[in-house]
Amino acid sequence: MRPDGTRVKDLPPLVAAIPYIMPKRYDAWNSITENIDEEGVRLNHMSVIIAAYYRAVLDNPKLNYFVMNGKIYRRNHFCVSFVILKKQSDGVVNETALKVYLEPSDDIFSIDRKIREVIAANQHEHQSNSTDKFARFMFSVPGLPKFVVWLSPFHTSMFITNLASIKTSYIHHHCYEFGTTSVFVCMGKPVPDYMGGDLTRKVMPIGVVMAERICTGYEYAAFYSDFKGYLRDLSQLETPFDGSRPQKEEKIPAGVS
Repeated sequence: MRPDGTRVKDLPPLVAAIPYIMPKRYDAWNSITENIDEEGVRLNHMSVIIAAYYRAVLDNPKLNYFVMNGKIYRRNHFCVSFVILKKQSDGVVNETALKVYLEPSDDIFSIDRKIREVIAANQHEHQSNSTDKFARFMFSVPGLPKFVVWLSPFHTSMFITNLASIKTSYIHHHCYEFGTTSVFVCMGKPVPDYMGGDLTRKVMPIGVVMAERICTGYEYAAFYSDFKGYLRDLSQLETPFDGSRPQKEEKIPAGVS
């Protein structure tokens, strides 16, 4: 029994066998590149991608499954992990990993607030979050790291990194073998819309790596269709995803393609 998920037992035989056929996450890599239209969006692009991803996961819950020890589990929450940079007074830049939990009652605005708040609370050099403190403790005890390196933030529904923030192109980032990360999204610096043929427009390329062990290709395709649909029409993300009353009336322009 796990505190973060429930084992899925009613699987078709072939699906249940896949984690044994491909025992490592790097055996199961599938990757795709998508271009996100930058025009008409006034929220943080990472918030937009996370909101669209989470909304599509609610429609396609198998994307929140994970594999551990050859068994497939249904995660009992949704969280997203990401890394921020903290620059010290001596110019040295350190990284720290953060995790944000989302709820079906969230909308794109509350998700954006959650992300901004956790970044603001951790961006100064003198501030240490629980991950920083745990890492320092872990490596201070001889022999301990190899036993506990699997802990947070690598137990997450989705890991996302924003290489655009350091003016670097996107990559297809591996899903970590330790932890339970099944999907990794990497945002790259904006480029002219070569694929669309309109070089006056800028698009943000993203590289997505998916571990195919958690669901079938058909189910991934259905998820991806929904994900792209939400990015094209952000108005669908303006109200709470579970249909409850919004906490605050806000409007944003539609349009990410």
